[in-house]
Amino acid sequence: MQNETPQGAATAPPSQAITPAEKLIAPVWHTVLVVVVLLTFSFLGASGQEKVVHSGSRILLYSGTFLFELVLVLVIWWGMSRSGTSMRSLIGGRWDTVEAFLLDLAMAVGFLVAANIILLGVRLALGTIDLHHPDKQLEETKRMLGPLIPRTRLDAAAFVLLSVFAGLFEELIFRGYLQRQLGAIGRNAYVGILASAVVFGASHAYQGGRMMVVIGVYGALFGLLAYFRGSLRPGMMAHAMQDAAAGLALFYFAR
Repeated sequence: MQNETPQGAATAPPSQAITPAEKLIAPVWHTVLVVVVLLTFSFLGASGQEKVVHSGSRILLYSGTFLFELVLVLVIWWGMSRSGTSMRSLIGGRWDTVEAFLLDLAMAVGFLVAANIILLGVRLALGTIDLHHPDKQLEETKRMLGPLIPRTRLDAAAFVLLSVFAGLFEELIFRGYLQRQLGAIGRNAYVGILASAVVFGASHAYQGGRMMVVIGVYGALFGLLAYFRGSLRPGMMAHAMQDAAAGLALFYFAR
C-alpha cells in the first residue's frame, strides 16, 4: 500500500513497507502468544495427523489446517489493530497495472527456480534426499507426508485450494507479522528474517528435525524476497505454487 505524502516530499523506498520500524506493530505479549500457539500446534499436530486421517477424510485435515491459519490471521489482525496497522500495509505494494502483476509473477517463478536449487544443495548436505535411489526417496517422502498426500481427485482439488490460502496466510503470519515484529524487537531487519525463519521451520515438526532445518532455510529465502521486494505478493504466489505443485506431484506418484 502506498502512503500519501505531501507534494514534493521524498518517496520512501519500496522495502520500507516491511522494514522493521522503531515502533512495534503489536504488543510483545501478543507475539509471544502467536509463536507459542504455532509451535504447540506444530508439535501436537505432528503426532495427531495419522489419527485424523484414519478416522475420516483427508479433507477434514485440510479444513482443520485452513481454519487454524485463518483464526491465527484474525488474531494477528486484532493485535495489529491496536497500533493502527492494516493488513494492506503489512502486505505492501499494489498492482496498479497488469505489468505490475506480471512483474511479481515473474519474480515468484524466478524465486522458485533459484530457491529450489539452493534447497537441493541444503538437502544433499543434510542427507535428506538421495538422487541415486529415486524410488527409495519417493517412498520416504510418502512415509513422511503420508497423512497430507491427496488420494482422490476431490482430495487433490481441496489440497490445491488449501495451498492457495496457505500461500496467503503463511506469508502474512511469518514474513508479514512475525518478520516485522521480531525485527522491531531486535532493532534489525535481518534479525526479523532469521527469527521468523526459525519459527517457520519449527512450525513443520511433522516433517522431522532435518527437514525443519531445510524449511527454515526456505523461510529465510522467502524473508529476503519480501524484504528486498518490499511486498509479500511475490512470496504469496511462489508459496501457493510450490505447495500446489508438490501436492499434485505426490498425488500422481502415490497413485
